Amino acid sequence: SMTRAMVVQVLYRMQGSPEAGGSTFTDVADSAWYAKAVAWASENGIVNGSNGRFDPNGLLTREQLAAILWRYAQYEGRDVSVGENTNILSYDDAQDISSYAVPSMQWACGAQIIHGADGRLTPGAKATRAQVAAIIHRYLER
Repeated sequence: SMTRAMVVQVLYRMQGSPEAGGSTFTDVADSAWYAKAVAWASENGIVNGSNGRFDPNGLLTREQLAAILWRYAQYEGRDVSVGENTNILSYDDAQDISSYAVPSMQWACGAQIIHGADGRLTPGAKATRAQVAAIIHRYLER
């Protein structure tokens, strides 16, 4: 599985490791290997925490990945409107998608960045490193 800190570090490096301030999350120490990446992602609206915490070691779910990548696409100035007309209700588990992640999952499916399997999106499933690599690869090809 991949952690939230890991995926943010990947995106941060994809941007050339730009300068960033200190983290405002209470669970991200300034000395942590991912601190600058989390600070950069937070400053640019790519990640959100909950109750002042980022949960860097939390295992990344597929819907969290979609949400982070959707906000990253907006940060890069990409058109994310494809999701506005994407119907994800054909997936058996569409009702399992958290409300915050619905627009990002619609975008990811509409842009063919995230694919379902056996009629399911498995939004709450932990994202493996292989899945994240494939999803980021498809993102970069678009």
